[in-house]
Parts: sequence; structure tokens; C-alpha cells
Amino acid sequence: MNLFAIVLRNLQFRKLATFLTLVSMALGVTLVVLVLAVSGLIQESFKKHTNVGYNLVIGPPKGSPLQLTMSSVLYIGQPVNSTLPYSYYLEFLGGDGRQKEIREIGGKVNDPERGGKYAMFVQGGFAIPICMGDYIGRFRVVGTTEDYLTTLHHGAMNDQEYSFAKGRNFEKNSKENGFFEAVLGANVASELNLKLGDTINPTHGPEGESHSTAFTVVGILKPTGTPTDRIALVNIEGFYLLEGHVAPERDEETGLEKNAESGRVASEPQKKVVKALPIEQREVTAILLKTGGFGIGVQQQINKSKSAQAVSPIGEITGLLETFFNPIQVALLGLTILVCIVSAISILVGIYNSMNERTHDIAVMRALGASRDRVLLVILGEAVLIAVGGGVLGWLLGHFTAFVASPLVEHRTGIRVGFFDMNSAAEPYIIPGLIAVGILAGLLPAVMAYRTDVSKSLGK
Repeated sequence: MNLFAIVLRNLQFRKLATFLTLVSMALGVTLVVLVLAVSGLIQESFKKHTNVGYNLVIGPPKGSPLQLTMSSVLYIGQPVNSTLPYSYYLEFLGGDGRQKEIREIGGKVNDPERGGKYAMFVQGGFAIPICMGDYIGRFRVVGTTEDYLTTLHHGAMNDQEYSFAKGRNFEKNSKENGFFEAVLGANVASELNLKLGDTINPTHGPEGESHSTAFTVVGILKPTGTPTDRIALVNIEGFYLLEGHVAPERDEETGLEKNAESGRVASEPQKKVVKALPIEQREVTAILLKTGGFGIGVQQQINKSKSAQAVSPIGEITGLLETFFNPIQVALLGLTILVCIVSAISILVGIYNSMNERTHDIAVMRALGASRDRVLLVILGEAVLIAVGGGVLGWLLGHFTAFVASPLVEHRTGIRVGFFDMNSAAEPYIIPGLIAVGILAGLLPAVMAYRTDVSKSLGK
């Protein structure tokens, strides 16, 4: 009988103990696989979030860089309790773009014929304003221009365009709905059961009072796995015309507020013909900027001016991962490894406790010609087989669990989890590690078997 057959016969003889030990090891490995899978998903999700298509976020000087990143890039938490004047956004537009905005919108602005102060550093005219403060259900409403969905890209390589599951992008001033059109992220449309042609009334908070003016849903985006899935994008022109969104007009010399009009708030019958808000009554929450190779220089120049702050979202998100996520990942992985160690100890205890009952069997093997080394290998083989068998079962169970949860994960993050998807950095080491664990667990019982006195054991 070969060595492997002997090992299997010994394990079959102790079916219950073998099964329980194997299940213990399988559960430990399942936890390891799930922790690795979750950490991989989080890293992949954050990787998608950092490939946002721009390299700087410009916001008001108040508040921390992390708060600006969380609120304006990830759309988590509250925005900085301050804003930037719309005229500051115009400083990032070239001469033609700045002049066109001034002509179309109207209002008072210094030196209307010149180009923006920072326009020469902006790559391809990539400067997108965003305005926040309202909600639809638990999701943020973000006022922006149509360039958000035509200029921004996403994906691991930042090469994927936003595409529509249904409908189209909103227009600056459409014939059907004027300034009041909206495009919904995939999660917003799914959770709130909204479809094309429906209207949404933004609220002043998740449970605040609704605005009387509604936006018509003209587009629903496909899932992207980015924060855009969790927001409702509305035309910035309509956003400014909602009640309470008018910035106070200020005296150019003193900076004090004037008795400005309450704003051209649109009622439903009038919203198609209402005029846009003038520049001096507009504010923006943040500006998304692509500067190419000028990023660090522009960031330093803006931060030195004290009138705004420029933040690199990649740097802030990477710092967040290193500060909070990585230590938690290490701690969870440490706990799961401890579970595997406890399972290994149970293998040792199980085989060790059976040695007193097996000394006669071992002596018979020796008397029939089995060498000490062969006896040692039989015991080590039992431990390794239990460890590896439990590991394979745990690996399959862990990946099956992740696969079953894939629809929920994809809905929340946009990341699909396949049955054979693995954490390439760590999972390949699981089986070799379990072989080592099995050898260590079986070493003590194997040495006992190696030292068995044949004459004494046969005499019992």
C-alpha cells in the first residue's frame, strides 16, 4: 500500500475528528479569503475614485483639504461652509471662453475683455464648476455644466467616457425644459425608482423642505463604480434659480452686501423663459481642474493667494488609505491568521491525542518493514492533508460567498466580483502557507511516532 493510501485510511478511521478539524481550518481560510477580497474591493474602488479625470480641486480657503476632497470628489460629508464667487471660476477660462460666459450670463465683472488669470495653466480648457447644498432623498444634487459628462472620464486608466443607460445629457437651455434638466447616477435612479420624464424637487437637506421648482429627468447613467453613481446632476443655470441659491450682491469697494433682489426664482409655468442669474449673484462650491504638468505650480500659487485652496484628490485619498484603511486591513488579516493558527493547533492536538491509541499500529507497521522515516511521513501527511483540504474548501467557500454577494457589491460600487477573481498579491501564498502550517502542526506527533519503541508497543 502506498503512502498516500495509508494516510487516507488513517483519516477515514478517525472520520469525526478529521471532519471537525478540516471544517475549522476551512472557516479560517474562508475568513482570510473574504478579508483579502474586501480589501481588494476597497482598494479597487478607491483606485477608481482617484482616476477622476482631473488633478486639482479648487475650493474656498476655509476647511481642510480632506474635507474638500471628501465632499467635492467622493460626495461624502458636508461641503466646506463657504463658497467661491463665480468670477473666480472665470479666472480659469481663456479669453474667448471667459468673454463668452460674460456675454451669455451678463452681470458686472472687472476687465471683461481679458482672459482668466490661471487660464494658461489649464489643460484643454478643463475647468468645471460644481455647486452643492441640496439633496434628492439621501443623494446629493450637484449643479454643474454639461461638460461634466462630456469632458470627464473615469476608469482605472481614466479612459472611459460616461455613457447613458437611457436618455441624454442635460442641455444649458433646452426647448422642452429650459434650464431645468437633470441626469441621474445609476444608484439614484435605481434606489428612488426614477425614470425618464419624471421630475425631482431638490430639498435643502436629506430630510429638508423641497424647492417648489422641479427638474425633469432627461438621462440615466450606466453604472461606473465612481461617486457619480450616487449623485443627481442638474443644470447649474437652473440650480442658481432655486430659492435661496442667490449669492448676495456685494459692493466692489467695501465688500459689504447690498440689498440684492431675492433672485429670479422660476415657477413651473415660467421656468422655460426665465433669465439666467447674473455673475455677481453666483457662487460655486468647488472647481474641478486639469492642469497637466503645471499641477504643483498652480497649486502653490493658488494656496499662496489665500483667496482659495487647491487640493490634489489623489494625494488626499492615498493619505486616507494609508492612515485609516491599511492599519484596519492589517488588524483584520491578523485576526483571521490567528483563526488559522488555532485551527492548526487543533490539528496538532487531534493527532497528538490519537498517538497513544496508535502506538500498537505504528509498531506493527515497523515490524512489517516500514522505516522510521516512512512512519514520520505518514503522520506529517495526515496533518498536511487536513490543512490543505481545509484550505481548498475554505478558498472555494470564500470565493463562493463573494460571488453570491456580487450583485449587491456591483450595485454599491460598480465592481463585478467573479468566482475566480482573487487578490493577486496574497492569495497565491495561501496553499503553500497551509502546507507549512500542516508540517508544523504534525511535526510533534510525527516525532513521537518516529521514536515509538517497537518491542514495548507490540508487547502491550
